[in-house]
Amino acid sequence: MDDVKVRRALVSVTDKTGVAEFCRALSEEFGVEIVSTGGTAKALEEAGVPVRPIDDLTGFPEMMEGRVKTLHPKVHGGLLARRDSAEHMAAAQLHGIGMIDMVVVNLYAFEATVAREGVLLEDAVENIDIGGPSMLRSAAKNFESVAVVTEPAEYGAVLEEMRENGGATTPGTRKRLATEVFRKTSAYDSAIWMYLSGHGKKAFPEEVRFRLEKVQDLRYGENPHQDAAFYRFADGRENTLARATQVQGKELSYNNILDTDACWTAVREFAEPCCVIVKHTNPCGVAIADELVSAYLRAYESDPVSAYGGVMAFNRPVTADVVRAIYENKQFVEVMVAPDYEPDALELLDEKRNLRVLATGGIRPVGGHYESRAVEGGMLVQHSDAVEEDLSRFRVATIAKPTDEEMVQLLFAWRVVKSVKSNAIVLAKDFATIGVGAGQMNRVNSARIAVEAAGGKVRDSVCASDAFMPFPDTLEVCAEAGVTAFIQPGGSIRDDEVIAAANRLGVSMVFTGYRHFRH
Repeated sequence: MDDVKVRRALVSVTDKTGVAEFCRALSEEFGVEIVSTGGTAKALEEAGVPVRPIDDLTGFPEMMEGRVKTLHPKVHGGLLARRDSAEHMAAAQLHGIGMIDMVVVNLYAFEATVAREGVLLEDAVENIDIGGPSMLRSAAKNFESVAVVTEPAEYGAVLEEMRENGGATTPGTRKRLATEVFRKTSAYDSAIWMYLSGHGKKAFPEEVRFRLEKVQDLRYGENPHQDAAFYRFADGRENTLARATQVQGKELSYNNILDTDACWTAVREFAEPCCVIVKHTNPCGVAIADELVSAYLRAYESDPVSAYGGVMAFNRPVTADVVRAIYENKQFVEVMVAPDYEPDALELLDEKRNLRVLATGGIRPVGGHYESRAVEGGMLVQHSDAVEEDLSRFRVATIAKPTDEEMVQLLFAWRVVKSVKSNAIVLAKDFATIGVGAGQMNRVNSARIAVEAAGGKVRDSVCASDAFMPFPDTLEVCAEAGVTAFIQPGGSIRDDEVIAAANRLGVSMVFTGYRHFRH
């Protein structure tokens, strides 16, 4: 492939940002003939840029309210003709088809249209671009001879290259721009398909297409011999972890991102000021309080040993006092994530330059999205775990009834346990975790771990179990250590045995009717 001098450009854009300046430079600096359509031609004329109307090129009027204007052999022949083919060039000469060396096109805003509340089908259909994608694809297919520009952000670089090459574009740039065209038209067609098929109205459509954009390459995956990268959904959804701003610190690792996701998911469960500390995707400390410093201190006290080297999340802007409390505890933190940070807090955090600090800009409600997990040759997809906690649906199954204070502590523990890997047992007291048992092959071992972690604080605490207790042994381990109230889904064939054990030990038990299993 050779450099190609641009003599004629076809311009038709929805986003008119910078287009007049770009076309003026093409015309004045390089003598490029600008051919344009409808609204774009009008905008260029008003800006004083010489422009040739598309119907003058084609000899055919724009018609059908602009639906038909560029779908013509004199457009697509000028784009698709191979300059190195004698047959192509002879056909072009015979039919009076002039070459087009550059296409500047961006598409009707279909996705923005259908995202509007209450959009009508006819409005959506009118915003399906036909001529635009056709020109883009024709030009991109013939990138050996045609440069195709789809974004205002490219205007400067294209002009700079032409200035350096006597008004010509280079093969590398044309191929890069063509590749971007096929990415863009593929995404555009997918958006139309999903809308017309009612994709968003079906819980699980017959076919799913994920649009992901790379955030960064990672040094490695879970282990150094595994390659890895981080992608985010291209829907532009704000205040998500994938779109958080890294304020400072080393590059995030694969494991950092997994831990931070678990931490951020857990902290969003609470309306009250909350701190969550996670180690290996499991919360080792969770607390709520009237303000963040107290929440942090209580979360840290839950398990100071595990908190070392953990990931930390807050659901309020972090203050300087919070950072001072962390430093006073001499706690090593891998990642901190919060909606925002006060300037004084950022100054203090700057003392630990390796600490990765993320700001999400806000907090999205829990739920409302899909979770996915890859398996060999496929993928599991489910709705995220989000349930409106309706206490009226809960049932006290025992003779003893939880006090009002125990009930609010049970609800706190129940919200925590959904973020702990199963089999999960959470012991809580005064709106803070005191012992967490996670990821064991049987529930009674999780209970033993939680009780051991709680130590002397276990007396008069409450317990949450993410799934039903299949035997009385889990309850017995906790109750005999001093736990006074339990919350669990219920539903075991041995519920009667577990209830009988609770009645014998004089503790209360609440059944929620649903579980929070996290595999």
